[in-house]
Amino acid sequence: MPNLRLKLKRDLSPFRKMAIGTWNAPGDPSVYGTLELRMEAALEYLARFREKTGRKATITHLLARAMGSILKETPDANAILRGHKIYLRQDIGIFVQVAITEDGEGKADLSGVTLHDVDKKSLAEICDEMTMRAKEVRAHKDAELERSRSLFHRLPYRLVGPVLDAMSFLFYTLNLDPRFAGVPKDAFGSVMITNVGTLGLDTAYAPLVPFSRVPILLTVGAVKDQPVVDDGVVKPGKVMKINVTFDHRFIDGVHGAAMSKAMRAWMERPFEHFDKLD
Repeated sequence: MPNLRLKLKRDLSPFRKMAIGTWNAPGDPSVYGTLELRMEAALEYLARFREKTGRKATITHLLARAMGSILKETPDANAILRGHKIYLRQDIGIFVQVAITEDGEGKADLSGVTLHDVDKKSLAEICDEMTMRAKEVRAHKDAELERSRSLFHRLPYRLVGPVLDAMSFLFYTLNLDPRFAGVPKDAFGSVMITNVGTLGLDTAYAPLVPFSRVPILLTVGAVKDQPVVDDGVVKPGKVMKINVTFDHRFIDGVHGAAMSKAMRAWMERPFEHFDKLD
């Protein structure tokens, strides 16, 4: 059984072939952009969702659910590069970073949870799954993650890079099922989301992670009070920035524009898109 369910994308445009031939592994093909959103409706939706369901949904939950549908509507962006060929993912997974506090003063680590088939789940289901998985990660009760973390704790520094490169080659280039090595299938999903707003930041761009083969990273800024203009009238508003890094070898402005338009619709008109609250 392969690690990922994939289908070869054929009939590439000349530019796409040139892009793949021009750039090597992620690091040089990074493109950065920022989408600024009005957040009044999203904050109102979250408050009503929490009141109705008792679940502590956050902006991160909204983004995870929205990205599931956005990638389904933009399948060319839900892809990986293997060698010099683009393969479209047949499943949608969202990796959400989770901070882990280690034993000892000042020790902390970053990890995460991957939610699969996000496009098929409700916001309530995503909220429940993410809450449960994050608790397991922080409590060191995620068995597969703990095996991986233990391995890298023991590895000498000089071997970390070669091991990561080998894992990327085996699990993505060759598409072997990684569970034989104690690694979960599709461990990083289609897109990574990290919330820097909890640190008080509104703008930050995350680097692509070559061994993960994830082509899109979202860093979510803090919601800020700032003047906005409605029908020519200046008034107080709530604004948030989503900062995006993507792999330009097979994602470009056309994909970015389509995804930005869809994200704005989901976040600025949440009552039309997320779970019904009637």
